[in-house]
Amino acid sequence: MLSHLNAPQREAVKYLDGPCLVLAGAGSGKTRVITQKIAYMVQQCGLDARNIAAITFTNKAAREMQERVGKLLDARSAKQLTVCTFHALGVRIVRQEAKLVGLKPQFSILDSADILQIITELSGNADKATAKGIQWTISGWKNALITPGEAEKLVNDEASYAAAKIYPAYEKTLRAYQGVDFDDLIALPVRLFDSNPEAQERWQHKLRYLLVDEYQDTNRAQYKLLRQIAGDRGAFTAVGDDDQAIYAWRGADVENLNLLQRDYPKLRVIKLEQNYRSSNRILNAANTLIANNEKLFEKKLWSEHGLGEHIHVVMARDPDHEAELVAMKLSAHKFEFKTHFSDYAILYRGNHQARLFEQQLRNHRIPYVISGGQSFFDRAEIRDLMSYLRLLANEDDDLAFIRAVTTPRRGIGAATLEALGNYAGTRHVSLFAATFEEGAGEHVAARQLEGVRKFGAYIKQLAHRAHREPAGALLEDLLRTIGYEAWLMENCEVREAQTRWRNVRDFVDWLSRKGEQDDKNLHDLVQTIALINMLDKGNEEEADAVQLATLHASKGLEFGHVFLVGVEEGLLPHQSSIDEDKIEEERRLMYVGVTRAQRSLTITACERRRFGGEIRSVEISRFVDELGDGTKRSGKDAEPVSKEEGKARFANLRAMLGKPE
Repeated sequence: MLSHLNAPQREAVKYLDGPCLVLAGAGSGKTRVITQKIAYMVQQCGLDARNIAAITFTNKAAREMQERVGKLLDARSAKQLTVCTFHALGVRIVRQEAKLVGLKPQFSILDSADILQIITELSGNADKATAKGIQWTISGWKNALITPGEAEKLVNDEASYAAAKIYPAYEKTLRAYQGVDFDDLIALPVRLFDSNPEAQERWQHKLRYLLVDEYQDTNRAQYKLLRQIAGDRGAFTAVGDDDQAIYAWRGADVENLNLLQRDYPKLRVIKLEQNYRSSNRILNAANTLIANNEKLFEKKLWSEHGLGEHIHVVMARDPDHEAELVAMKLSAHKFEFKTHFSDYAILYRGNHQARLFEQQLRNHRIPYVISGGQSFFDRAEIRDLMSYLRLLANEDDDLAFIRAVTTPRRGIGAATLEALGNYAGTRHVSLFAATFEEGAGEHVAARQLEGVRKFGAYIKQLAHRAHREPAGALLEDLLRTIGYEAWLMENCEVREAQTRWRNVRDFVDWLSRKGEQDDKNLHDLVQTIALINMLDKGNEEEADAVQLATLHASKGLEFGHVFLVGVEEGLLPHQSSIDEDKIEEERRLMYVGVTRAQRSLTITACERRRFGGEIRSVEISRFVDELGDGTKRSGKDAEPVSKEEGKARFANLRAMLGKPE
């Protein structure tokens, strides 16, 4: 079963005598190694599939892995296997151990918008930028397992002072809502296992072998969770690449690779250096570039795909000219080589660079998709419906209660909710619970209270049915009862109302199918949706279209032909990284961009770019020189095309157009 693997891949699959780190270079077949190792353990070594967990970073990666394992194992074993994200594993642990962490099993997972709302209110209606800064700081502390008490001692400026002040109240609010944020899904299990050895032993017994994908992207809390479950025996395989560690800004810690060696002295390190994706010209450039970084582990990518084309470096006058050049070159290349639009990607450092490329692609009638656009789940109509579903699952979710009770409007306004909120605050109960208390009548007008109680009774009735009836039937009943379609038609322009209703229908149909396929009721589906929303933002369906993406969003993808744009000092490397002397992560970002390309890579840069109100000259990025001698310059530095090459190109075009010589 392992004959199609190369020697290092086979070694990685068969090694089970202790902790193992597989250093998997770009395009070296890491998913194949993980899936084959699972099959090997089940089929050849007799491990029970229910005791194996493969942990990924996105739902998309988990789905791909599950599909590939499904082709290697029998249906029963494949179903028993745990293949999920770190956060989905956290949900399972917290749900199963809910009592021990002070939650009920149907807790709410609050998304980024909910959290921003809570922080804005706690900080006395701070402006959006300040609230987002506080949110980011608290998230960083949680990822590093820093408690509110410890955070107070780390205050070193005004921003961290504001965050430390709000942090305790923020935690208290989450618990009052019986809610958790994204970071809690790792931090709560870690704290539980620290304080409760019996719970830790339960999960060590349940998950006896772990495989962790994209290990270089783990943060400190995730690493600790891995250690707690793997225990001293170290029954795990971590797969990662220190050269692709590009998420320090969101808490990932490449130092975790060093910690593995320190914490597990018998760690076996296996390097996968054969690349199955790119030509050697591209790989040589990537190797030469990344050699400028201090290395944790030495490795060099190579492939059997031949030398390949030169890497083209094209200089443009300014960003408008750059976008036009890329659109023209892409169009001409597709025509000449009869490729698909989906074979091409335009990659950039920041989202703000996309606009001009979008304009030019539209001008040239080139279809495109953008990675990282608005998530389907962030649309207002989906959030409206989700507020009802969250409330069904968790009556203490005050944010969901407020949105659901006011959408559509039921004659319940801000004054009613404020009065109810004040009463709930004095009683230390949720808004939903306060609704049914006798004392509420002394604070809320009778007519309004009747409306709120009628709403609450309906939610209770639905919640009762949610355990017994299929999700689809319940959702149809909900939409009919609240008259959501009619409400959209009354409150939106006709076309907008139709679009939003279509989105609602898509959502309901998808949820109905998912409930049937996964045998889940509406309660279970609510937490599933929250995780999909936060882990898969920007995952587009397959389409024959050019992919526009940031370098961060491109990781894990590959394309026949890549345009890497805006490769200038100040953009890549970014000016903030230059100022803070953090060039190494920017170089890894460039490395990720280069290694996305299979057959051709074109790098573009501008001579001038607008900053603020003025146009300035800019320099091509230092990274271009660091690619070595595999590049070929166009623009002012272009070498003249030889007479023979020119003739050959012209003949090729005539042949394609069907014209005689």
